Amino acid sequence: MLSRTGKTKKKTVFVGTHLRQGYGGQVSGGSREKRSVFVGMSGGVDSSVAAMLLKNQGYDVTGVYLKCYVQPDRSCFKEAMDAMEVAEKLGIPFHIWDFQKEYKERVIDYMIEGYRAGQTPNPDIECNREIKFGLFLEKARKWGADYVATGHYVRLRRTATRDKGQATGLGFKKLKSSDLLASNNLSLFTARDAQKDQSYFLWTLTQEQLKHALFPIGDYLKSEVREMARKAGLPTAEKKDSQGICFLGKVTLDDFLKVYLPEKRGEVLSVAGEKLGEHNGAHFYTIGQRHIGVKCQVSSVKKGRHETKPVYVVNKDVASNTLTVAEDDDESLTKTEVLLTGLNFVNPAYYSLIRTNKGIDVMARVRYRQQLCEAELCKSQAPNSKSQTWELVFKTPQKFVAAGQSAVFYSKDGELIGGGVIL
Repeated sequence: MLSRTGKTKKKTVFVGTHLRQGYGGQVSGGSREKRSVFVGMSGGVDSSVAAMLLKNQGYDVTGVYLKCYVQPDRSCFKEAMDAMEVAEKLGIPFHIWDFQKEYKERVIDYMIEGYRAGQTPNPDIECNREIKFGLFLEKARKWGADYVATGHYVRLRRTATRDKGQATGLGFKKLKSSDLLASNNLSLFTARDAQKDQSYFLWTLTQEQLKHALFPIGDYLKSEVREMARKAGLPTAEKKDSQGICFLGKVTLDDFLKVYLPEKRGEVLSVAGEKLGEHNGAHFYTIGQRHIGVKCQVSSVKKGRHETKPVYVVNKDVASNTLTVAEDDDESLTKTEVLLTGLNFVNPAYYSLIRTNKGIDVMARVRYRQQLCEAELCKSQAPNSKSQTWELVFKTPQKFVAAGQSAVFYSKDGELIGGGVIL
């Protein structure tokens, strides 16, 4: 495309929010065949509005409730009914697909074994990898769907061309003139609503999955999503957002884990090795956890008396069944260098930028909703590790870095580069 000056214009195509010319999602007008999309409908307002937007844009929409886990309070049946009511309101077909067996094997067992090993796994990330953009996508494609869609707050884009100048604008200071980012890859960007952004949970997605994915609400604020639901008279318009791990419902994580992992009394130690109390099992706790039922005595210089201060888990050893705790200002709570494994680059063009012993500058976080911090990502070979490991070096120390959680990194303009599991 030429501008009035005769120079070539670079074109960015937005996918999954509004239809843009240049991507296989335009269905309105002319004699084009309608594109089919299966929407994962959870019974919440976000996926309800996602289905509505796609229907309004001219897609052939089918709603699907993914039955993954039956909570003790059986709240999943209410969720399924809510999703069905929305589908009826929209006038679209609706199905319930049962993935309970696969969810148990691929998500719940993964989480339990992670805690058993002393890690803090993230089942929501695994659910997106294995279920929503794994089994759900595969089955939908077999049923004839061109796409699957969800109510995730994230933006999907295709940048047709990228030159050296654009790449350096993303903060890659080590980029050489020979490193050209010219690709037709799809990219994920943080949502317009920063408070609701869910890109952190989608770092495992591949280009093949993104080719068949739509995220209709990524360019809307949550308040706008609710207002659209109200105006359309959707029965989920005022429904509260779900909190915590998706499948637990009202069950606490501790109570859930105790079904699978035995309680075992162990010592709570200070960083100096002093016994401060006892706990019910090291595998039930995570790095940075505060409420463990133990406080330490410290001296108050200003008031000339002793007072109690909260302490945080700084280390857990499941082999010896001990927890080590420290006060909030203890340096043992922070890390500057974080080792990662199982890295995935959402846009593989970025992988070519990393050379041996060299890295790229990124913005990263080590837990959901943490403020993004400047860091450098580079290859690293961890001792006694047979697989490729990576090192994330932060410019400022990071608190509460937990093994098993995900570190996710971005460009300076909000593109999700990828992520990995913390060692």
